[in-house]
Amino acid sequence: MSIPKGMIGIRHVALFIKELESAVDFYTRIVGMQIEWQPDPDNVYLTNHGDVFALHRVDYKADPLQRLDHIGFVLTDAQAVDDWYAHMVAHDVRITEAPKSHRDGSRGFYCLDSVGHLLEFIYHPPIARHLQSE
Repeated sequence: MSIPKGMIGIRHVALFIKELESAVDFYTRIVGMQIEWQPDPDNVYLTNHGDVFALHRVDYKADPLQRLDHIGFVLTDAQAVDDWYAHMVAHDVRITEAPKSHRDGSRGFYCLDSVGHLLEFIYHPPIARHLQSE
């Protein structure tokens, strides 16, 4: 059985957040996303005109078995990785792994958002080639 066509990638992530205002500030002020829609004080939908990133306020601790490892932001090239790294350092964002080039040609680094989610900013050549060919 073949895989159906039409998949363009992961374009939507939703997170449960206790400190919603802190997360919205981080993703708008530092990452550069914009608020697309805020239907009420406990739900915010952010966008970068390609993705939808939903933040939902919760008042409980998530089950540790439903653990998110990290959220990846794909970048256009290796230089963009270094530029984003410098940007994060300039904004005192906690870096957990400095930029590193990998054997497959990808390059990336890891940091934490304002509420503790692990983020990866990565140049991944196959994704970049696919997007450039569209």
